[in-house]
Amino acid sequence: MRKRLAVCGAVLVLGGGLRLAADLDGSYVVPLDHPAIRYMDAPVYDTITRLNERIQKGEVTLAFDDHFGYLPAVLRELHVPVSSQVLVFSKTSFQAPRISPRTPRSLYYNDEVSVGWVNGGDVVEIAAVDPRQGVIFYTLDQERAAKPRIDRRGECLQCHQSGGTLGVPGLMVRSVYPQRSGMPLFTAGTFLTDHRSPLKERWGGWYVTGTSGTQLHMGNVFADNKDKPEEMDVSKGVNVTDLKDRFDTGAYLSPHSDLVSLMVLEHQTRMTNLITRVGYEVRMAVHDQRAINQALGSPPDELGDSTKRRIANATETLLRYLLFTDEAPLDGEVEGTSSFAAEFANRGPRDGRGRSLRDFELTRRMFRYPCSYMIYSEAFDALPDLARDRIYRRLWEVLTGKDTTKTYARLNSDDRRAILEILRATKQGLPQYWSAD
Repeated sequence: MRKRLAVCGAVLVLGGGLRLAADLDGSYVVPLDHPAIRYMDAPVYDTITRLNERIQKGEVTLAFDDHFGYLPAVLRELHVPVSSQVLVFSKTSFQAPRISPRTPRSLYYNDEVSVGWVNGGDVVEIAAVDPRQGVIFYTLDQERAAKPRIDRRGECLQCHQSGGTLGVPGLMVRSVYPQRSGMPLFTAGTFLTDHRSPLKERWGGWYVTGTSGTQLHMGNVFADNKDKPEEMDVSKGVNVTDLKDRFDTGAYLSPHSDLVSLMVLEHQTRMTNLITRVGYEVRMAVHDQRAINQALGSPPDELGDSTKRRIANATETLLRYLLFTDEAPLDGEVEGTSSFAAEFANRGPRDGRGRSLRDFELTRRMFRYPCSYMIYSEAFDALPDLARDRIYRRLWEVLTGKDTTKTYARLNSDDRRAILEILRATKQGLPQYWSAD
């Protein structure tokens, strides 16, 4: 009887995982102390861990700027481009008292790390992607020191682990109805934004420099009527290319809050969270399955049908986002104001015909070839074999036309062929069957 009860208990755990895997956008929050996760005590190997080691060994010296503190030095060491700068003026950070429309918070990022800076703030905020554990949060005190140390901050999870981050430690871009003080009107609701969001719901509480023609967004304006915040005049916030009349742009590394950079950041935040959640789901599924197998006396690596479905549901969600299946269409050309788009595209890699997954379109959709550049990330390559192998198989089926479902109907034959050819030429570690026509 005890053995039967143990098996039933394991099945209940697995069944709960299956239900949640079918809806990664639910309210479920992954237990970070799960034996397959151990978020707080498992070793991490992100770019900040490596930088800390180099600082303490004396291999790197971070220069201190009288105004920006360690920000310029950190960006240089992490290879984060200044052109990625975006500015948020809503009070939606733990340094909220220092943030306002006159003193916005600046954010900078590349594929594996995001850096936040507040004018006059006490710390530089850093979020780095560990290939296995997801986003790890750090701060660097803005006090001159011989060997400054970047400290891990677990309390950031109070805001950075929720349904909005797919239940894992992650990042998000949120659009709010901001008052002139920068305080969001949370009672009016907010929008969690990524590439699926229409422009009209994006960038409330953010400065936006760039042009979008007749396409409206929520950036650069305020909700002056508390009772009817949705009536704020968003037409005054579009096609803004200069922010000098709104705050002292000379107090920042760049005068821009580039529209295209915001679009890429939105895509990347959810993509990062999805990769982390899928990795977590598969690791927990395998752990649960082994508990069942031990109770049943089955081989430890044998997978039951429910475990296979759990893995399939999670990986298919990631694949749909990877291929921009639900991307909100653009109604015309959009353009930023900084060098971000050119610098981002130049980072490649490119195939023999000069094509890259980083090439922008910015007329009908964001990218010329709708497959996320995050497929090259360390985090993607570090996915559990069961997840990565299934994603490769399903991706190959879609790109070769073997998948004829409506889910991927937006990818025409030219898109599929181009993505397939680019990946064959540039992506290391593809399965052997990818080389066959």
